[in-house]
Amino acid sequence: MKTVKIAAVGFAFVLGALAAGPVWAAEYASVMSPDVKWNDAPSVGPGAKVAVIAGDPKSSGPFVMRLKVPPKTNIKVHTHPAEENVTMLSGTLHFAAGNKFDTKATKAFGPGSYFSIGQGQPMFAYTGDKEAVLQIHGNGPWGLTYVDAADAPAVKK
Repeated sequence: MKTVKIAAVGFAFVLGALAAGPVWAAEYASVMSPDVKWNDAPSVGPGAKVAVIAGDPKSSGPFVMRLKVPPKTNIKVHTHPAEENVTMLSGTLHFAAGNKFDTKATKAFGPGSYFSIGQGQPMFAYTGDKEAVLQIHGNGPWGLTYVDAADAPAVKK
């Protein structure tokens, strides 16, 4: 008797799964690599590029963006108004939390690495001889404020 009940439940489950149908491509968002639109990110440094993948980092709500940081770029001590979650896609970013830019305090994050830092926490980073590409996600609004305004890269007008 127990065998029949288990078989009947299993059969009903399979029928339910088949009735649900496939998930179509229109039911999810996607961005293919050739479609990524890169824009200048002068607040990060000369040659830096940013691409918004999903959402709007300037508004409240979730966002995903990518950042290309050129070789030999120093991103001095700064904060963000929201938690920052970073996944390294390529290259190496040397990163640390703290109020003083100190290359010896950093940890090297390579492809596949992840780190997260809380809202308002001071941090800094730099790249070595190669470009680094990272993906940042969080809940906006997001921005970048240098602890010492003199550390902000000069923006061409």
